[in-house]
Amino acid sequence: MNFTLPPALASLAERPMDEIAIGESGASVWRIELSAETSVFLKSEPAGPHAELPGEIERLNWLTRMGFKAPRVVEALKAEGRHWLLMPAVPGEDLTHYTSGPAEFVRIFAQALKRIHALDPRQCPFDHSMDARLAAAKLRVDAGLVDETDFDDERAGWPAQQVLDWLYANRPAEGIQIVTHGDASTPNIMALDGRFSGFIDCGRVGTAGVWQDLALACRSIIFNIGEAHIAPFLAAYGAEWDEAQYRFYCALDELF
Repeated sequence: MNFTLPPALASLAERPMDEIAIGESGASVWRIELSAETSVFLKSEPAGPHAELPGEIERLNWLTRMGFKAPRVVEALKAEGRHWLLMPAVPGEDLTHYTSGPAEFVRIFAQALKRIHALDPRQCPFDHSMDARLAAAKLRVDAGLVDETDFDDERAGWPAQQVLDWLYANRPAEGIQIVTHGDASTPNIMALDGRFSGFIDCGRVGTAGVWQDLALACRSIIFNIGEAHIAPFLAAYGAEWDEAQYRFYCALDELF
């Protein structure tokens, strides 16, 4: 760790601590062992106008109130010029540990999305609609925050502004608004004993069209276990393939 823990968290420095490298968030994450059986996760990012951790803290608190399976906020504070979030570990392992069993993998993936999509959107205060996300994407493009070297092959070499222009020109109908995770990729879904046990990295939870999650899920399935498993996943979830929605939401994700 290259920065000092705030006083409220200083005792954690005495515990075994491993940095988690997986994921593309701008935040730093550590797994800290409190005992042989108990671990917590500490997440931190610099404070600033584009910090995402305060929004994730709000969403985790909301998910807890809804009784949904996600990390509970143990400690949340701003100190030392940074935001800090302390959470207990969600039971189980993320779906990257299930790739050797594709049928189980897609079953758990579909189960996870159906669970969060069953939440009442009327009670969700977080707007993840196309209008909201395109506005947020424009702010990120204007601020130079988009990593243009990390685009998918389809958009390799594009400047971020070209991606944004493409999104406005190819926007599909959004459909009914439901509660979505917003970043429904394999590392963010936890499972225990072959069943969904919780979502992590919940900073983009909000109301959106169903393909906000289905698109990123399908992209993650292609990457992890192959395109042949898209049809079984969609059948398990109860949806049909939509090329326009898939392309739009994958392109939108490039800007975050």
